[in-house]
Amino acid sequence: MSLQKRLDAFKAIFESGRPPFNTHRSVVDTLQRATDELIESGLAERAKRVGDVAPRFVLKDPDHRPVSAGKLIADGPLVLTFYRGVWSPYCNLDLQALQAALPDIVARGAILMAISPQNGVNSRVTIRENRLSFPILGDPRGELSADYGLRVALPDYLVELYLTMFGVDLSSFNDDPSWTLPMPARFVIDRNGIIAYAEVSPDCTRRPDPAELLPVLDRLAAGGRT
Repeated sequence: MSLQKRLDAFKAIFESGRPPFNTHRSVVDTLQRATDELIESGLAERAKRVGDVAPRFVLKDPDHRPVSAGKLIADGPLVLTFYRGVWSPYCNLDLQALQAALPDIVARGAILMAISPQNGVNSRVTIRENRLSFPILGDPRGELSADYGLRVALPDYLVELYLTMFGVDLSSFNDDPSWTLPMPARFVIDRNGIIAYAEVSPDCTRRPDPAELLPVLDRLAAGGRT
């Protein structure tokens, strides 16, 4: 089953009002309102795109070891996926699909990294629960996601929904009181530090299939340019 079909199946159950979620229609409407407003803002269209220079970074993995973008791309193309947090079932399904595609990504000489504003404890939980063999790098206060044009401040009504209906306190999950998140996004960065593939998802229930990465990585392996 494709990633999008899995996401659609989860969404259908969540929005149906049936167990195990028993979701009230007002919750569905509030989430859709936030998605519609984010799409209408045009923020996704202003994010980094193909041909742009990728922002450099040095971030820490869950064991507090620094990871440098410059060192990574010296070894081959870098695939970055921006992940909101362990509390998001859509993001977890996305990571699971990337894990399934990891052998194909690695076979093309690329490296896969996830980027998340959540703290290291929650990243370790994510890795364990999703059985990931690629790291999640911490992005404190969403500074790298801001450099990519992805960081979003949640509206007050969505903060209230997360707290009261879902029991999700992002200030605790992320060790950051700002209540900001990255839009889900995926990038391929070539060895020159140029973005060769970019896909931003202002609707968190819509994600590109990891298979879309493979032709890009094939072209880079063959010496193609962005």
